[in-house]
Amino acid sequence: MQGTTDGFSYGLITPVAAFLMACLGGALGLRCAIRSLHTPERGREAGWLALAAIAIGSGVWTMHFIAMTGFSVAETPVTYDRATTFASLGLAIVMVGVGLFIVGYRGATTMALVTGGTVTGLGIASMHYLGMAGMRLRGSLEYDTLTVGGSVVIAVVAATTALWAAASVHGLLLSMAASLAMGVAVTGMHYTGMAAVHVHLRTSGGPAEGAEGGEPAATLLGPMLVGPGVFLLLAAVVVIFDPLMVMGGRAGRAPLPRGRAGRGPHERSLPGVPAQRARREPTYGETAEETVSRRSGGGSRGVHDW
Repeated sequence: MQGTTDGFSYGLITPVAAFLMACLGGALGLRCAIRSLHTPERGREAGWLALAAIAIGSGVWTMHFIAMTGFSVAETPVTYDRATTFASLGLAIVMVGVGLFIVGYRGATTMALVTGGTVTGLGIASMHYLGMAGMRLRGSLEYDTLTVGGSVVIAVVAATTALWAAASVHGLLLSMAASLAMGVAVTGMHYTGMAAVHVHLRTSGGPAEGAEGGEPAATLLGPMLVGPGVFLLLAAVVVIFDPLMVMGGRAGRAPLPRGRAGRGPHERSLPGVPAQRARREPTYGETAEETVSRRSGGGSRGVHDW
């Protein structure tokens, strides 16, 4: 027997709220990722990338389960398994983190963006379908393969675009626009995935499958959404009070390229020669006294210096 599904039991409230949470998580994650590009210290850079992963993962997960509160099957109650629901949150954060660290440490190269975007997109899609696997009802779920494939493609494209924006877009308004686009894509991915669902009910009339481990959506999801929601608000406070994140850079200066943090204004390297070696080599035309003076940082340079 085919079940009658409804993804909009509360009207536009759940899709609009889900979209806003996806945008909030995306905006905070992108700002944290951009902030990591302006942090020369490796430890702090990793910290900002981890915060970005938690923000984006929490935003996507919160979006998914806010939308799921509006999902119902007319012929049977729908409950959720707590362990599987929590596992989907962890999966989202870990997979998004892997993608961010790939781009954060390898740079915005084509290979890094494709690899990181694929990993992140598959993580978002896996979170969605793992969360769906946590549903308990008197029947079983079946999916249309083509529609599922479309939802995964949307997730991968959205993730790749978000990673590109994190590495390439530094202005506040442009990053906000990227966050809105990410919110649209992630929410679209969710409802595309939900369009692939078909519920086949059991005719025995017995209790819901796995009902002993499931809880109603309002009972389980409501309290569970509080934690990620509070985290997103705290992350928003961090963004508000960090001027570098708001300005999208180092007080109007371009970010330092990787590997050049800490060099002085005259510490340029020669092609294929490390900067430290370049500083030790005498400049063409220098006298011995001028070389000693330059190494010690004092005195004046010769006419041929640099």
